[in-house]
Amino acid sequence: MTETHDEFSSLGPQLKAKLSACLEHLRTLGRVVVAYSGGVDSTLLLALAVRALGSDNVLAAVGISPSLPDRELQSGRALAEEIGAQLVEIPTAELDDPNYAANPERRCFYCKSELFALLRKAADDRGFDTVASGANFDDTGDFRPGLEAGAKLGVVNPLMDAGLTKIEIRTISKAIGLATWDKPAMACLASRIPYGQGVSSEKLARIEQAEYVLKDLGFVQCRVRDHDTIARIEVPADDILRAAELRETIVGKIKALGYAYVTLDLQGFRSGSMNETIG
Repeated sequence: MTETHDEFSSLGPQLKAKLSACLEHLRTLGRVVVAYSGGVDSTLLLALAVRALGSDNVLAAVGISPSLPDRELQSGRALAEEIGAQLVEIPTAELDDPNYAANPERRCFYCKSELFALLRKAADDRGFDTVASGANFDDTGDFRPGLEAGAKLGVVNPLMDAGLTKIEIRTISKAIGLATWDKPAMACLASRIPYGQGVSSEKLARIEQAEYVLKDLGFVQCRVRDHDTIARIEVPADDILRAAELRETIVGKIKALGYAYVTLDLQGFRSGSMNETIG
């Protein structure tokens, strides 16, 4: 993916300036391990890091965990290969930490502490200088204890530091031909479980399969929130009527996974809806 003038001709001057600042920042970081998930943000960060530093100086590191859907892992592998980045898969053990498994409001702090510590070790073992995450500028206005974990371990956030928002990240991704430019947001599967209700590999697997039911029916953006015996489905407001029309299929397949009840949230899809209960 070679940088050309034509690729960026569609970007406005302000966005070009942010992009330039991000690339310049990356060039100061030495050899970089990118905390990679195959999502919109980390994929752009990986592509920009390869542009700024060359593929030999960039390592994409993905944490292998029950909270990462298998389809996301498969697509992430393909994207890293397309970008031309080295990829390492690192098993994580956050479920062995009772602080994480208890699912407190700061669950992400314990998860990211585990992940970033492993990535820091991978960087040290392989002769890399810096660990970078794909956090963006919008994340500064949300409840993100994972950012605190990264700060404690010296993780840098080049997209955030350049002031790049999610919309701008999608715009740049489209300009340079990344397939993720219009990919729906994809938080980890543990985010589907209400705070205070324990996280387990069994719950995460059930949520993953329940969301596949919806995706295979054409619901590109969806969540299945796990309330123990209840599966609470979120789809965009424009898709609610279609979901209701398919209720027999949806209910049958999701109940087969072990849920007693299947509900459709009339408020519709919204990222981070479990944070609505935080006072």
